[in-house]
Amino acid sequence: MKATAPSYILSFTCHSASGQVARFSALLESQGCYIDELAVFDDAVSQRFFVRCVFHPQTEVFDPARLNQGMRDMGSHYQDLRWQLQDRREQARVMIMVSKLDHCLNDLLYRQKMGDLDMTVTAVVSNHRDLAPIAEAYGLPFHHLPLDPANKAEQESALLALIEETGSELVILARYMQVLTSATCARLSGRAINIHHSFLPGFKGARPYLQAHERGVKLIGATAHYITDDLDEGPIIEQVVDRVDHAYTPEDLQATGRDMECQALARAVRYHLERRVFLNDNRTVVLR
Repeated sequence: MKATAPSYILSFTCHSASGQVARFSALLESQGCYIDELAVFDDAVSQRFFVRCVFHPQTEVFDPARLNQGMRDMGSHYQDLRWQLQDRREQARVMIMVSKLDHCLNDLLYRQKMGDLDMTVTAVVSNHRDLAPIAEAYGLPFHHLPLDPANKAEQESALLALIEETGSELVILARYMQVLTSATCARLSGRAINIHHSFLPGFKGARPYLQAHERGVKLIGATAHYITDDLDEGPIIEQVVDRVDHAYTPEDLQATGRDMECQALARAVRYHLERRVFLNDNRTVVLR
C-alpha cells in the first residue's frame, strides 16, 4: 500500500563479508532513522549478501543525499556494493504490453485500481488493437505498434522511445505473444517481467498447455520471470502450480492456467515494486 508518511526502502547487495548489518544499522541511526523491517540473505554459493530495509526518519529533516553518501562510504569496506533508495510515497511508473488475451491485463488494472499494486500505469502497448477498449475504460493511453517480420527493428525502436518518453521504470509483458530482440532485452534487463503459461523450465515456447496435455502431466503452473535474450530462460521471480488429472482437456488446462498466470504475475510485480527482488546471476533472491 502507498505510504502517506515519509518512509523509505533501501536495498543493497555486496560480496559476503562480516559487519554489513552492524555498519548499515549504525549509518541509519546516525541519521535519525528507525528500522521498521529488515530482511537479509547470505548466499553461500554466489558469496553475495542481500539486504532489504524499510525505515522512517525520526527527525523532521532527512536528507537522502547524506544517506547515499554514507552508502558510498560503505562501498570502500565491502566489495561490489550496489544499492537503491526508494521513497515509498512515490509510485513506480509501469508500462503494460499485451497482444490479444486480456485476463492478465484485466487483473493487473483491477489490482492497481483497488490499491493492491502501488504503481502508475503509463500506457498499454499492443501489436493488436483488440484490447484498446480495456485501456480506454481505465482512462489509459493505448499505443498500437503493429508488428511484421519486415518492421521488427522499427517497432522495437518505437517501443523503446515510448518507454523513455513515458519514464516507465518497469515493463510488464502481460501475455505479449512476441519475442523481443536481444538488443531490446539487454536494454530492459532487470526491469521487464514476463508471464509464461507453464511451470518453467518445462514446456517452453508456444502452446505449453497442449504440450502438457500430450505428456499427461499431473501438475501445471505459471512462471513470472525477468526477460533475457534466451526465450523463457530469464531469472524466475514467482511460480504458481495446481494439480490436474487425466480428465483435463487442453481447454480445461488453459482455464486453470489463466488463474495461475494472473496470480504469479501479480505477485512478481508486487515483489518488484516493493524492491524485494535481487538478481543473483541467473537466479533471483526474493526477500519477504
